[in-house]
Amino acid sequence: MGFHHNISPEELKMELPERQPRFVVYSYKYVHDDGRVSYPLCFIFSSPVGCKPEQQMMYAGSKNRLVQTAELTKVFEIRTTDDLTEAWLQEKLSFFR
Repeated sequence: MGFHHNISPEELKMELPERQPRFVVYSYKYVHDDGRVSYPLCFIFSSPVGCKPEQQMMYAGSKNRLVQTAELTKVFEIRTTDDLTEAWLQEKLSFFR
């Protein structure tokens, strides 16, 4: 994958393989309930059902080190690319006030 600008979660979902794990660091324009706008960096671990176990283990084994090294705090996991929607991301981010 590469770098994309101004891409929605739904467009990002189309870039992810359905049967291979991926790490995604995504800057998302989040509008808070009070009208403030922020651009949180979201780490999304796509670990689809049906991917090869050795691939899943390799990604899972390096996830924590990557998250700590990059100092990412908004860390989410999806088990199917269909989960990656704007509503899903907004719901996840609503826990970080």
